[in-house]
Order: sequence, then C-alpha cells, then structure tokens
Amino acid sequence: MAHTPTWNATRLPDQTGRTAVVTGANSGLGLATVDALARAGAHVVLAVRDVRRGEEAAATVKGTKGTLEVRRLDLADLASVRAFAESWQGGLDLLINNAGVMAVPESRTKDGFETQFGTNHLGHFALTNLLLPHVTDRVVTVASMAHKAPGTRVHFENLDLTGEYTPYRAYSQSKLANLLFTLELQRRLTAAGSPVRALAAHPGYAATNLQSHDASAARRALMRIGNRVIAQDNRAGALPTLYAATQDLPGAAYLGPDGFGEMRGGPTMVSRSAAASDPQSAKRLWEASEELTGVGFPSLSGKEAAAKDGR
Repeated sequence: MAHTPTWNATRLPDQTGRTAVVTGANSGLGLATVDALARAGAHVVLAVRDVRRGEEAAATVKGTKGTLEVRRLDLADLASVRAFAESWQGGLDLLINNAGVMAVPESRTKDGFETQFGTNHLGHFALTNLLLPHVTDRVVTVASMAHKAPGTRVHFENLDLTGEYTPYRAYSQSKLANLLFTLELQRRLTAAGSPVRALAAHPGYAATNLQSHDASAARRALMRIGNRVIAQDNRAGALPTLYAATQDLPGAAYLGPDGFGEMRGGPTMVSRSAAASDPQSAKRLWEASEELTGVGFPSLSGKEAAAKDGR
C-alpha cells in the first residue's frame, strides 16, 4: 500500500491575494501560523498586545511570498478590541482567534472579567462579531483538549468563578467556551445565509511559552520537562489551525492531531465533549457574552459587496 505523507504547511494552497488576521501572533503557535500563511502568499496582520514585540517577531519571518503587518490588539481590553475593528477597512478572508492565556493566577481584565474567560473567550467573541461584516471566508478559533477535563462546564451562575477559582478550572471553562462559541457562530452564519464558516482547532501538546505563565511553580517545572520530551514544536502544533483555515471542511468542524491521545501528529477531524456539543449551552453562552461585551451578531446584508468595494 502506498504511504500517504502527513499533511504539513508545504501543502498549503496558494494564499496570494488573501488577507488574514492572527491574534497572539508574536510567538508560539501564532507566529508559526503567520509564517506558514505568509510563505503561501497571504498578507498577514499580526494582532498583538505589544507592537514592539510584534515587529520583532515579524522580522524573524523570512523568505515569504506574502507580506506582514503589525497592529495593536489587547483582547483583555474591549476598548482596544473596538479600536482594532473600527480601523479595519476592506475585506478579510481569514480571522484566526489564536491568542490565549493559560492557568494564570486569579486576576481581572480591564473590563473586570476573570482574565482567562475575558481574554480567551470574551475578547475573541467581541472581535469576531465586530469584524464579521468584513470576513469573506472563515473564522478559526483555537481551543484545547482541556475542554474535556473532568467536570468542565460553563459556570453560568458565576462566570468569573468568584470564590471557586482555580487556574485550570478557569482555563478549561474558557476553552469549552471557545467551542460553544464556534458552534453557535456557525448556526447563526447558516441562518443568515452567509457562506462564511466557523471552525475550531487544537494543537495537541505543543511546546510554546503559554505554559510558562502557569500559576504553579511545580507545574511549570513539569511542563518544561514535558515540552522537551513529549511535546511537538510550534510548527507542528499550528498544523490543525492551518488545515482548518485552508481546507474544504464543513462549518463547525473541529481539528486536532491524529496521534495517540491527540497530543501530536498530522491534522484530522476530532471530537468534542458532550458539553461542547450542546446547542442550548452554546445559545445561552452567546446571549451572556452579548450582555457582558455589548457586542452582538451583526447584520450581514450587503457584506460581500462592501468587501469588494473596500468599504
């Protein structure tokens, strides 16, 4: 039987003429995603909290057919999210909601939300809906295997986990929220008759600097060992995101590695938990997120014409 090589970034279709926004693009999975898309010819906007660091990261991307641009975006500040979206002109083929924080000590965003829920979910929720009138192809949101952690649910009665916060409970909730968001976003896009697709992906166990911010020193030490011994690198970890971003896949598809335990390997369709597949929870989360952010699903009438005209 002939061997079929694992899909990798060299097999990306030509992205010339396409524009992509990648959040959290100055390191790790985000930078690997930027590099691959730009090599394939896309114009890629690095949406980063620190512009100087973003420019330093962009300078490391060499030999691309496409072009790079750095813009400021702080997902933990809704004013920054609004400013980024309001400054956007013209069409946007691809929005990749990649940025995130993991297992950090309890804290709040500028708007008073629990940091992981506020950054990983609410910031991307607001950004996506504000940019959606410009989006012409798809939205890919980076989730995590952590959404399957035992007992993970959306704490609708206490989204900030006040009095019951633990770093991993909050992280798992935020990643479950990413998948419920994708599910409800696709339902709304379909109902609106939009050709735009919403998909999600997870990197498996990828060695990035995300683990270095864990609230526990013991876990940080274990993760350093795991990053050296078990994890795949950021380029391999970005493959499910790139596959979701460029292949002909159904809306609401979820991609991850095809290896043991979905920890490493080539990209493939993977399953969600039952909690991440519940349309009623997805709708309830969407409504709560609209109330918290003040941002809702936009009217998409005339979207394609506006994008073509550069409005």
